[in-house]
Amino acid sequence: MILEMKVPSPGESIKEVEIATWLVKDGDYVEKDQAIAEVDSDKATLELPAEMSGIITLKAEEGDAVAVGAVVCLIDTDGVKPAGDAPAAPVAEAPKAEAPKAEAKADPEASGPKAAPVQAPAATSYAAGTPSPAARKILDEKNIAPATVSGTGKGGRITKDDAVNAVPSMGTPTGGNRGSERTKLSMLRRKVAERLVAAKNETAMLTTFNEVNMTPINLIRNEYKDAFKAKHGGLGLGYMSFFTKAVTRALELYPDVNSMMDGDYKVAYDFADISIAVSGPKGLMVPVVRNAENLSFRGIEAEIKRLALRARDGQITVDDMTGGTFTITNGGVFGSMLSTPIINPPQSGILGMHNIIERPIAVNGKVEIHPMMYVALSYDHRIIDGRESVGFLVAVKEALENPLELLLNGDAKRALEL
Repeated sequence: MILEMKVPSPGESIKEVEIATWLVKDGDYVEKDQAIAEVDSDKATLELPAEMSGIITLKAEEGDAVAVGAVVCLIDTDGVKPAGDAPAAPVAEAPKAEAPKAEAKADPEASGPKAAPVQAPAATSYAAGTPSPAARKILDEKNIAPATVSGTGKGGRITKDDAVNAVPSMGTPTGGNRGSERTKLSMLRRKVAERLVAAKNETAMLTTFNEVNMTPINLIRNEYKDAFKAKHGGLGLGYMSFFTKAVTRALELYPDVNSMMDGDYKVAYDFADISIAVSGPKGLMVPVVRNAENLSFRGIEAEIKRLALRARDGQITVDDMTGGTFTITNGGVFGSMLSTPIINPPQSGILGMHNIIERPIAVNGKVEIHPMMYVALSYDHRIIDGRESVGFLVAVKEALENPLELLLNGDAKRALEL
């Protein structure tokens, strides 16, 4: 029986996906539920599992945009699974692991003719750097060596477009490489780009800055991080739980920062779903920690770890990233000293964390060296005024510089569930 595999719907608003990577080859035998492809939507990258076992026939190329419900491959469920590594014909002649070289030496007349037909097609059809006839003609007219052109065709073959776009090399004083590579952005990356441009064009975005003395938090972490890790199954007591707690407190004090524009209306929320920007193999992901205002330090750390692992392993779903009323992003892990983060629409605010640097500051009239972090709040000025934005960031700063009283209710052990 021939089974038609169709693209499942990853979400309500998604009408098409893009074949990012085939994980199997045409003619392979696949097992039921085996991941056969990775598909990109405009919100996430998802794995496509085989619906049945059998021989697969691919019906779409990598990079193709495919409508939800369209057929992407066929599975012949009557196909027989290969019997193993040993081929049927040469079983009686030689051990399978040594067959190619051992037979060539022992009986060159028998082995030589068999090897040539297998190798020839791959070497001549789609060898990397081999131009098509039309491309070769154009390259010859331009006096461009094919070896200097990067092919974007199947198997790295140089296409006619590659040849048309190729520029003759004028040479460089150093004789160094001047290659380039043209690759299509994934659907997810294109959607991220579209949303970032929309955020700049459709919001009145401003950024306000402040700095935080991280000494109080470092003292608490140094004192309790080992006990926290031992008590809570290896969870680390990181900075993100302190910042998330400080943000949820500030959102209660300045609710306009926890609201959104909807046409001529303002939508205010009495809960804090905090989007946490994390870097994954497919780019920036922003999964959501739901009702963060009700979570303990342990709960926040556990949820952030769970979501970060799903993003790293490519298992993040549309539901994981849908919603969110405010975003926190940490450029400090990459070494950023200061930045102006871009709002994650339709939200109205985003807090940017940065790296921690020891700097001299004035404390009670004396110069002391403390670990300092610049923080930035980008906000939509259409709905958040200067008073609210500055007040929000000051409230975050106050909580981080006095965490024992404002975030731990005066009892660190109890708040950290130790």
